[in-house]
Formats: sequence, structure tokens, C-alpha cells
Amino acid sequence: MNLKRAPGVLARPALLAPLLTALLAASPAEAQTTPAPTATPTTTPATPQERRVRSAAPLSAAEQAALQALVSRVRPATVRVEQCRATQCDDPDGLGSGVLISADGLILTAYHVIRGAPDLSVQLLNKTRYPAQVIGYNDQDDLALLRVNVPRGTPFLPLAAARPAVGETALAIGNGGGAFLTPKTGRLLGLDSDPGRADFPPGTLEMNAPLIPGDSGGPVVNVKGEVTGIVSYIRMTPGNQPRSYAVPVTTTDARVAALKRGEKRDAPVIGIGLDGVFSGLFYLPSAGFQELTKLLKLGETPGAFFTSVSRGSPAAQAGLKPLVLNGDSQRVSGDIVTAVNGKRIVNFAEFQYAVRAYQPGDTVTLSVLRDGKPLEVKLTLVGRSKLSN
Repeated sequence: MNLKRAPGVLARPALLAPLLTALLAASPAEAQTTPAPTATPTTTPATPQERRVRSAAPLSAAEQAALQALVSRVRPATVRVEQCRATQCDDPDGLGSGVLISADGLILTAYHVIRGAPDLSVQLLNKTRYPAQVIGYNDQDDLALLRVNVPRGTPFLPLAAARPAVGETALAIGNGGGAFLTPKTGRLLGLDSDPGRADFPPGTLEMNAPLIPGDSGGPVVNVKGEVTGIVSYIRMTPGNQPRSYAVPVTTTDARVAALKRGEKRDAPVIGIGLDGVFSGLFYLPSAGFQELTKLLKLGETPGAFFTSVSRGSPAAQAGLKPLVLNGDSQRVSGDIVTAVNGKRIVNFAEFQYAVRAYQPGDTVTLSVLRDGKPLEVKLTLVGRSKLSN
């Protein structure tokens, strides 16, 4: 638990539990499937009704058979991505999935699968392991491109010529749960889905394939055997049903072209976190803040509070103060951010979105309440990869 507390005084989780349970009840559970802006459509946009459905018919026997027939063709072009040296990988620091998209060993994966890894390797279907080099990455859209010196003739998959349509079938292959290149099937439920969090990629494909951590970075393939997306994150619905999301890719995708040119695009951050028992309160509305402040004494003005500050980050250098509680779970100190460059915010999610509207190197002004008194804090954003872990 990363919640900071006053020295020598422990907060009492039992006092927080009932209220936090009530506040979290209406919030969706989301997670990037860790080993743990929007694409331009290539076709005419569909109507809103065509871009999203609440449910979809189960796959028919014929549809299942068509997807299963693809497995033997698709599986040899997918890989297991591991955070380790190719010569020393008995216990990798993390694992995910990826897909070969060219004869010369280019591999698309999710950026969060490889973020912060000092060494990377990939395993092919024949279990041979090769060192991997990062060619480019896009933190905002959770995409990364690797290069591996694979043998001539190693299978690869083409990117799709056009975006898919709602209702189409989909085949995904990945290493979920530590399994090895396992196929899973489903149906596309939506296009351009909004994750509700600034640190997850926008404009994703939504599907009901039962993906789990370890499947991240793997391909979503259409019935032609073309890659239509790269698996990024999962969400649990109120009925505890998984929904899987993938970053759409096509042959004309400008983001993929930028990766091939070696672009390494960081997301802008200031170095704060919302952790521990509060980690689900990203979307806390003004009314929820008013309920929480009755116990924690956060003040009367809703805003974004945070529970951690990264060492050496812009937030640390600017002197921002994380939430500190006393033994009665009441605030001893902790800043409440109410605006970014004048844009009003009321919770941590809005704070993230406001920051992500800028670029690393930009300077922003935060409107902050500290002990009930307003102040302005200027800081310069940095790329997420620049922060120490």
C-alpha cells in the first residue's frame, strides 16, 4: 500500500472500508493486461448505432470452424515477448505477446508489455528464443515495434487493409496466464471505445474474447488472417464479464509508419499516483468527493487528490504534497488540484486527461488548494520513461 501516513501513526482501514465500498460500487474495474490519440479510420465512419452493441450473438459452429482453421496459419507468426536476456530467461520479469508483421523480423506488441525493460527476448512457436531490439514506441496509444533476427522464411501476418465492422468475428492468440500461444475467439462489440482513463489508449476495438493478463500485445485477426488490432487492456463489467480491448491497426496506419521510422513517443506525466485503497476512485464525481470529505476532511471544493509522488518527478520538484492520514483516517495534509491551465477538474481521471492534452517539455500551471488556501504551482511535464521506477 503506497498511501503515505503521518510518521508513527497508522490509518485505520476499517473506518474507510464501508464508505470506499459504496463509492467503488458504481466504478468499472479496469486493468491493462500487464506481464503487469485516436487512429484515423480508413473507411467512412459508421453511425453510432453501428459502432457499438451491448451484446452479440454467440459464434455459430461455422464461424468457430472458420476461426479454428486460421489457427495453424496465425500461430506460427505470433510470439511470446519476455522481459529477460535471451540467454538467461528462466524467470522473466514479465511476459506478453506479439506478432510478426514482416519478413525481416518486425514485431508489433503493446508498449506496456516492454515498458521499462532493460532486456527483451521473444520466443517463436518452435520455442527458440531470440534477443529483441526496440525500434519505436508510442506510449499514448500503447504500441511498440521490435526487431528480431529471425530465420528466413519465418511466417508473418499482414496488417488489415481496412478497419473491421461491429459484429465481425475475431481470433486472438497470446500467452495469457503464462500459457503458450493460446488461441481465443470472440466477436467485435464496438469501435472507437473510450477506456475512461487517460493512461489507457483511446479509440480501441472492443470484443468479448476472454483475454487475460499475458495476452497483451498479441494480435486480433480477422477471417482473412489479417491483423486488425493489438491487444491492450481488459475491463470487467458490473456482471463480472470480461471485455477485451485492442488498438486498431491497418496498412495505412500513421502510427505504425512512425514506429518504423524509429519514433519513440512518451506520454506526458507529472509523477503522481492514486494508490492503495483509493486506487479505484479515478472517476470520483463531485457528489462522491463530498461524501468522502465527511470522513477524510478533504475540504469543501471537489478536486483531484493523490497518494504518491515519484522521486525526482516534476511533482516532487514542485513540492506537491500527497495525501497523509492520521490514525482516525482524517487528512493531515495533502494537496487538492482543482484546475490545469485554468481547466476545471474534479477527480484524478480528469486530472490525467488534462495533463495528457500536452506534450513532454510543456509547462503547465496547477490550481491547488493546500490547507484550504489557493495557490498556483508551475511545473514542466516529462515523458513517462524519464521517471525512475
